Amino acid sequence: VVGVELDRDALTTARADERRVAASAPVHWVQADATRAPVRFPDPVTVVMNPPFGAQDGNRNADRAFLATASEVAAVSYSVHNAGSRGFVESFAADNDGEVTHAFAAEFPVDAQFDHHEDASRDLDVEVYRIEWGG
Repeated sequence: VVGVELDRDALTTARADERRVAASAPVHWVQADATRAPVRFPDPVTVVMNPPFGAQDGNRNADRAFLATASEVAAVSYSVHNAGSRGFVESFAADNDGEVTHAFAAEFPVDAQFDHHEDASRDLDVEVYRIEWGG
């Protein structure tokens, strides 16, 4: 298992969570930009990601680079997107030799972390997608 995260604080939290849940497999954490595939694998992998939502002003299409990287390195990816993204995700997958095989709605709790967050915490309506890449 390899975890890639650019934000040092998030990486610290991930490492603490790994210890807290007593992961059964070793996890190798890499501080890097996940959109630039800092790690190469000899075989396609499974990618699990929570890309930045691409719907905020000034952050439009931010999730595209994450999906593009997943399409290059993964046989299968699972990703979380803001509600209403199904058309975009299905189109992106189809344009990049992928297919959405499963999709479902969920609520995602988010604590305030950014300037555009107005509440201390809130549940966001999200969609989770499973995509098979490479035909």
